[in-house]
Amino acid sequence: MTDMRPSGSDREADDREQTLGSGSDEPSRVPLDMYRLLVASVRDYAIFILDRNGHVLSWNPGAARLKGYATDEIVGKHVSVFYPREAIEAGHPAYELAVAEARGRYEEEGWRLRKGGARFWARVTITALRDDNGLLVGFAKVTRDLTEQKEGKEALRQSEERFKLLVQSVQDYGIFMLDPGGYVVSWNLGAERIKGWEASEILGRHFSTFYPQEDVERDKPGMELKVAEAVGRFEDEGWRLTKDGSRFWANVVITALRDDSGELIGYAKVTRDLTVRRAAEVKAMEDTREFARLDAANRAKNELMAGLSHELRTPLNAIAGYVDLLIHGVFGDMTKRQLACIERIRASEQHLLALVDDLLDLGTIEAGRLTYHIAPIAVGDVVSNVATIVGPLALAHAISIDWQPADPAAIADADPARVEQIVVNLVTNAVKYTESGGHVVVRHSVRDDRVVVEVSDNGRGIPPELQEAIFEPFKQLGQPFIQGHPGTGLGLAISRDHARAMHGDVTVCSSEEGSTFTLELPRTD
Repeated sequence: MTDMRPSGSDREADDREQTLGSGSDEPSRVPLDMYRLLVASVRDYAIFILDRNGHVLSWNPGAARLKGYATDEIVGKHVSVFYPREAIEAGHPAYELAVAEARGRYEEEGWRLRKGGARFWARVTITALRDDNGLLVGFAKVTRDLTEQKEGKEALRQSEERFKLLVQSVQDYGIFMLDPGGYVVSWNLGAERIKGWEASEILGRHFSTFYPQEDVERDKPGMELKVAEAVGRFEDEGWRLTKDGSRFWANVVITALRDDSGELIGYAKVTRDLTVRRAAEVKAMEDTREFARLDAANRAKNELMAGLSHELRTPLNAIAGYVDLLIHGVFGDMTKRQLACIERIRASEQHLLALVDDLLDLGTIEAGRLTYHIAPIAVGDVVSNVATIVGPLALAHAISIDWQPADPAAIADADPARVEQIVVNLVTNAVKYTESGGHVVVRHSVRDDRVVVEVSDNGRGIPPELQEAIFEPFKQLGQPFIQGHPGTGLGLAISRDHARAMHGDVTVCSSEEGSTFTLELPRTD
């Protein structure tokens, strides 16, 4: 029987002698059984021999474990049994043997089949075996299962591909790579959208292209790369350029990239356009400064109003005093005409004094210096006090007032003095702006968590376009529907400010049939 041994150096290795430690000067041969024992003990590799036509002649335990065939099932079968149908149809098994015969060795990775048809990814080495005369007698084949490694590589490849697609599809961030010298080597859609260059226009150009001239002159791009290389990362916000030279405000992060040995291989750069955000921040700062300026001007105005009000009180009090002296005849008797003039002077003085008081009140409210003494109050008691105060005015104007019965459940958390001031103002206005012989109704009730006071009249009503304006200071002055009626134009503004400071409100609903002013206050729990 022919001794089938590897050709060339492999055969020579079989022939080499090896000392077995016998102490003899003549080395001994390694027995062939020891080689067989070695092959039989290998379980991670399928090691078997084919005849020159590709039929299996031997089968080691590693082959049985890897491919699933027992020795008696596979010996004598053709090697093509391990190949997928498409490989057989392409003549691949015969091709491998032909290459191994011609070159002495064939090696590849590819799909192979286990018993039952399951595929695995294999690394295959086929070595031609020749006898002492160089004649081909068969092939030695070694197969290793690399399925796990291939799956790992494939998973990594797919992950890298997905990451690449993700980076390429991101449009809100410019994400691109630089080589160690700062030249662009990749370019995503976000970079194209933000900066304006297409990949074909920018690849290979230095990233200093994106910087304003003043930054290039002081080598800011180079500084950024040095910092990123030294500490691993650089972040900055500043002006950058688009393709057409226009500037945008950018947040930039540069990360140094290194290989497994720590060698710098380039940089990853992420750019975000923050122009809109920066504009908003700048506007906010400008608004803050403007607010501070207006606040200072408002404080100055309030201080001026307070000062003027105090200054006006002195001459007004003097006028009132002298008017009283004249009316009481201290300086002698006066004619009816003179007394009528004095009464006009007194009315004007009282109007100016009321205006001064309102100005002081408004200034104190706007300056935030007014103190409210919040406590549970019976709104019915406040309304009763108002009836006593306003009654004479209503009688003088021939206006009837229907004071609805008190609601004992109407208990509000409020400042009693301020509530009385508001209700007096609302009822007084209803009397003043209702024609003689008119009718006013004052009612109060509880609505959910609010206490409500309503003052309704049957006057001419308020035009829709003025129903909010009347709550602004002085807005009522000069309006046709109230001309000829005395007033400072501050009462409703002050009333609403007081109500809102107590977590309530004053509103109006008006039509040609009349108006209803409503005061809402938080109800006591």
